[in-house]
This record gives sequence, structure tokens and C-alpha cells, in this order.
Amino acid sequence: MVSKNKTLLDKLLITTAIVTSTFAVVLLWHSSSRVDAKPGNTYESLDSFSKVLDIIEKSYVEDVETDKVIQGAIKGMLSSLDPHSSYLKPDDFKELTMETKGSFTGIGIEITIKDGFLTVVSPIEGTPAFQQGLKAGDKILKIDGEPTKDLSLMDSVKKLRGPKGSEVTISIHREGWSELKDVRIVRDVIPLHSVKSKLLEPGYPYIRIINFQERTTKDFIKELKAHAKKSKIKGLVIDLRNNPGGLLDQSVQIADIFIDDGTIVSTKGRVRDQNRVYKARPDKDKYQFPIVVLVNEGSASASEIVAGALKDHKKAIIVGAQTFGKGSVQTIIRMDDGAGLRLTTARYYTPNGTSIQATGIIPDIPVATKIVTPDDEENDHTKKELKFLREKDLKGHITNGQIPEEHVTSPTKEKKKNGEKMTDEEREVRDLIERDNQLRTAFMLLKGLNVFSGLMK
Repeated sequence: MVSKNKTLLDKLLITTAIVTSTFAVVLLWHSSSRVDAKPGNTYESLDSFSKVLDIIEKSYVEDVETDKVIQGAIKGMLSSLDPHSSYLKPDDFKELTMETKGSFTGIGIEITIKDGFLTVVSPIEGTPAFQQGLKAGDKILKIDGEPTKDLSLMDSVKKLRGPKGSEVTISIHREGWSELKDVRIVRDVIPLHSVKSKLLEPGYPYIRIINFQERTTKDFIKELKAHAKKSKIKGLVIDLRNNPGGLLDQSVQIADIFIDDGTIVSTKGRVRDQNRVYKARPDKDKYQFPIVVLVNEGSASASEIVAGALKDHKKAIIVGAQTFGKGSVQTIIRMDDGAGLRLTTARYYTPNGTSIQATGIIPDIPVATKIVTPDDEENDHTKKELKFLREKDLKGHITNGQIPEEHVTSPTKEKKKNGEKMTDEEREVRDLIERDNQLRTAFMLLKGLNVFSGLMK
């Protein structure tokens, strides 16, 4: 069993690169951790590398900075492995190791390299990128007019960051578009607060986790207990949509709130120290209410760990779209010169032993993020819900004969059942449920479960 205390290894980096914060915590490479190499092939390759470097130094048309050439070779070596492994220069490494403790300025998206293109994994809610309408899957082909094709992930991150109030223009391509679109974004401070909550209806709280930071579990429990004090919880919606991930220990602790025993997640790599099993521990607080977890294409990494653990332990119903499929662990290794390596060292597995790398979490109840109509694609490429014609919309339709139509309850009505006017907060929740098809499905499912459990008593 693994302690909940924060140790170095509990903070394995499991995100892709995030423009605002990469949520990295340093992991030192243990000298006892060994992987047998192939000496013959390795030495031959090093000999070739040495000869090429010698030729460059002697014969290149201009004088070269040997250190710069070698750093370029190291970058190329790591980028040839997978999209998440990279070389960090000393200043990049220093910045990376501090990023879970402060606030940062940027545009607020997580990015990765997919099929050779700089791609948005998800925009972070409330950030400039989110407000400008960037979506998971958008390809960033230019930054301030410069093509991103030959940029490394970390170089792209640095170009997208900048002082608060400064501007950056990105050229994006979205599936279905016939041409690039330039989006001008004003950088801002990206807040660290990662948990937000609302009350959908008495007894039905909604808690959204934007990303997994150092205080995520504490803030989540605080919100959950606050709702429990107001009224008995009948059902809970946990929203992990567009959550790019974060700290592994926080995802484990969130899942541990609802799982009393067994494995939450395991990691397996070539090095013994990377083979770890994170188990749940019994808690004093027992939560017996039904849970629905919302996920979509932008749910990645730590959010997939939570969804996978709750799904395998049958503690929650997963609703939404298939997740991103970021099932690998990155370890940050400090070098003697102050630089660092961000190296993929393991895969992580759900409690049932399933690797979700490149496949993601498949929801129990698939609900498309939005329904796209042909007209929407041709006109403005925005995703809107399809509106269906109903009997009451037909001219001259006959009435119910029992209940006057004006008395039929509807979430769009301005009055509550007791005749009181809605507060601004209640109106905001009503509008949110109306325009969010996945949340609406989750809410109705929870209410249905309560009705069904009442019938079974």
C-alpha cells in the first residue's frame, strides 16, 4: 500500500505540455535504477556521432558553437522517441520545477504534437484561449506568423507564453475548415484555483475540476462538504471535461475519496522504480450517493486516471465522449549542468489492468459533445445542438385535455414550483443545463437513479 503523503515519486508528471503550467515536479533518477543497453550498437552509433561532429567543426561553412550543435542533437534524439519527451535547457528546467507553486501568464491551453502538428489537447476554462473559442483538436500551424512545423513542444510553449497584456496571434485549422483562421489572444495571469462548484438542484451538486494542482483535493473536499451541510446529497456530477491533467498524487487522492479498497492506478516501465501501485485506503467519510463523471475529448492524463478508477470500481457512471488517451508517465531528470530531460518512463493502467494510452476512457453512456448539422459546418463551423420539432410546435395542435400547457413544468420557466422568482444563480444553472447536453444527461440520469432506487425499496 502506498502512503498518501506527498513523496517525490507521488508527483510523477503525467501531463502533456501546458502553455500556462506544465505541472512538473522534479523526479531524480536513482543510481540503482539500471536498464541494460546494447553496447555494440550504442558504441558504433556514438562513434558515428563523434565523426559527424568532427566533420561539422572542421568543414562547415561558418564557425559553429559546439555546445549548441550538441544540444540540438539531444533535442532531436528525444523528439524522435514520442511527443512528450524533450530536452530542457537550464532556464526551462528551473521554470518547470517551480510551476506548481505560483501563477503564470499565458493563453491557457494544453498542447501536444499529434501527427506532426502542434495540436490543442484542451483549453483551460476561464482562460484567454477558452474565451476565444479554441477547442480540443485545433491544429496551431503558425505562431505570430512563424510556422510551427519545426518547433519543439517546449519552444512552442515559450512562444505562447509572455507578459500579461501582451498579444499573440495563432493561426489554427479545425476539421471541416477550408482555410486557416487567425486568432489574436491577449495573454493573462492563469489562476491556480482548479475546483468550481454549483448546485444544480437541492441535493444535486456539480463539481468541476479544471486541472489537478497541489490544492485540488483539499478544495474538492471543501466544496463537497459545504454542499452536504446544505442538504443531503442525492447525487453528484463530477465534471472532468477539458481537464488536461496535472499531478498524479492529486488524481489518486480524488479517486480515493470514493474508493475504499483496491488499486486506483498502477504504472509500469522498464525501470524497477517506475513500477508502482497506488491503492485506496478506507476513509472516515462514506459517500453512498450515485456519481456521474463527465468526460470529453479534452479529458487527458490525471482526469483519465480518476474516470478510469471510478469506472472500474463501479463507483460512478461515465458520461460523455471518448477521452484523449494520454496514458504515459513523464519523469523529469536533472542533469549536472542544470538542464533536464523530460522522459516518458512508464505507462499507467486502470484498476482492471487496462492501458488507455492512445485509446482513452470509453464512456458508459456516450453523449456527443455537440451535434453538428451540415448547415453549421458550411456557415460558421460552430457546434450547435440539433433542434427537434415537437407536437406542441405544430400549428393547430390539440391540447393535453388534462393539464393546461402553461402549467407544464419546464426548466425554461422563470418561476419555481412555489411561485418564487429565480435567483440569478438559479437562472445561470438553468441556462447551463439547457445548453449543455452532456450535463443535462448526467443530471437526468442521477434523478432517474434516485427515482428507481425509491421504487425498489
